[in-house]
Amino acid sequence: MPTDAVNVSNLTKIFRGHIGRAPFVAVKDLSLTVKEGEVYGLIGPNGSGKSTTMKVVLGLLAPTQGATSIFGCDSREVESRQAVGFLPENPYFYKHLTGEETLQFYGRLCGLKGAALKDRTREMLVLTDLENAANRRVAGYSKGMLQRLGLAQALIHDPRLVVLDEPTAGVDPAGSRKIRDLILSFKERGLTVLVTSHLLEQMQEVCDRVGIMAHGVMVREGRLDELIAVENQTELVLENATPAMLEKLRALVAQEGASISHIGQPRTTLERLFLEATEEKPAADKKSA
Repeated sequence: MPTDAVNVSNLTKIFRGHIGRAPFVAVKDLSLTVKEGEVYGLIGPNGSGKSTTMKVVLGLLAPTQGATSIFGCDSREVESRQAVGFLPENPYFYKHLTGEETLQFYGRLCGLKGAALKDRTREMLVLTDLENAANRRVAGYSKGMLQRLGLAQALIHDPRLVVLDEPTAGVDPAGSRKIRDLILSFKERGLTVLVTSHLLEQMQEVCDRVGIMAHGVMVREGRLDELIAVENQTELVLENATPAMLEKLRALVAQEGASISHIGQPRTTLERLFLEATEEKPAADKKSA
């Protein structure tokens, strides 16, 4: 049975207000789990608390209340980060270095050296389709190439969990497609992925489960195929059906020689689900409204 790669338990994060301003509650009593080997998408509008949640999980912020852990290790412990590869929304690299030198730099920071570092660097360049640009200075990389280089540095130390914050931000459609395919390849390798993105169509293509945040709380969470199912409708897909048969009830289908190839619930889109969920007021707000 898969273990919890990430566990967030009753997390609350409050930022102290500036002089004359009240404290700001960024995340309120949030709980979620990311199972080992799955791709989990955390989505929400700007200011929803998803970035704050990820920073607490990574140990970059301390929780006001609650706790977060990575593979059972408290996020505040340095040891928890050894199993994590992180790609921030806007990664910064030393522009005078080449792609290969950049990966070797990060590899050394992670304790790699010698033949192991050289082999791992070459493997990551091939994986992210940057081998032809390995000797080019990073200053000449496109936005898409920089994001793929960021993915390569996040993987250089062979982590068990990869955290991606808006990995396709500012990337053209072709570059976004490459990054999407890379995320799918991570899953095939058995890696766990926690990702945020505003490109909901791409999230729908790669995620096993999603959590939708708004106003600092989780408003929807679960398996993607279940969340986008339309509960009060049933969909029939017929093979070899004539237009006349479509006007008849299910009982007549067998009489006409057609077969039902699928019975299930029609799907909405993640975008529509997102808009509906984030437009709803939290229970506390409804009571005070």
